[in-house]
Amino acid sequence: MAGENQTRVTEFMLLGFSHGQPFLFVLFLVVYLVTLLGNLAILALVSLDPHLHNPMYFFLSHLSFLDICYSSVTVPKILSNVLHSQATISYCGCLAQMFFLMACAGAECALLAVMAYDRYAAICQPLHYVHTMSRGVCTVAAAGCWLWGMLDSAVHTLLASKLSFCGAAHLQHIFCDAPPLLRAACSNTHPVEAALHAASVFVGLSPFLFVIISYLRILAAVLGMPVASGLHKAFSTCSAHLLVVTLYFVTANLNYNRPNTGYSPVADTVVSALYCIVTPMLNPLIYSLRNQEVQRALQKALRGWGVWGSPGSNAGVVLAPHQLAVENL
Repeated sequence: MAGENQTRVTEFMLLGFSHGQPFLFVLFLVVYLVTLLGNLAILALVSLDPHLHNPMYFFLSHLSFLDICYSSVTVPKILSNVLHSQATISYCGCLAQMFFLMACAGAECALLAVMAYDRYAAICQPLHYVHTMSRGVCTVAAAGCWLWGMLDSAVHTLLASKLSFCGAAHLQHIFCDAPPLLRAACSNTHPVEAALHAASVFVGLSPFLFVIISYLRILAAVLGMPVASGLHKAFSTCSAHLLVVTLYFVTANLNYNRPNTGYSPVADTVVSALYCIVTPMLNPLIYSLRNQEVQRALQKALRGWGVWGSPGSNAGVVLAPHQLAVENL
């Protein structure tokens, strides 16, 4: 009986936003431009400044590139939909958007865990850091993060492609993702739901716990250091890192583990916007542009372009390896 009214869907109608609202267009455009400029600035600085050619900034450059991809998967289509009277996306386009969105989400979860371990190794095991985080290890770790995200996304996209839809395919969302597709489907959704719950543990919760444990061990190590200023800096930076990481992991897990009862399209839209649109904008501000070494590289680049004046007062300061790691946490 359920199969009698199933039709072959060629496109979906996205109902997450009211259309023709200039405020929404300007808001998302500003967020997207800030995301692009901030992450492109990090990529340019890491590429051009030899002082930033180390594991920490290698991973930060991957995070910046990942965040550019993350935002570009959804925001341009959202901007187009806000302007048009009817927001639609083709069936193939919807699955493609879902694949790249979930690939970026899975890769970012793994990359945040790798970055936390990199800082742990630099501060807690400084004598072994060069060997622990060698160029080969960093390359394999970064490639593993991207591959992990793509494999996880491929499973979800393949399962979603087996779903059937009855009548008009309306998605109460601003972009294509697994949860709105599940709510619109009229076929058996249990395999997709089971895969999402399993992924939330292995792809989402496990890296989050790893990040928390790594930062707790970092703080424990910093507490034993005699430099009070470094202690204050570490607590300040760790709290900022953990705030953004928590925002990302919590909202992502809420999105993929939201119960069907009590579902609110508005709440779902806000949660999705936080983890896949707002977080990519915050990452360069929290992880990179607050960093003293990045600030010095930016000042050096601006001086080279004739925009900045004399060098900063910290140009000649030499720190021990573990102290330098704390300063660049």
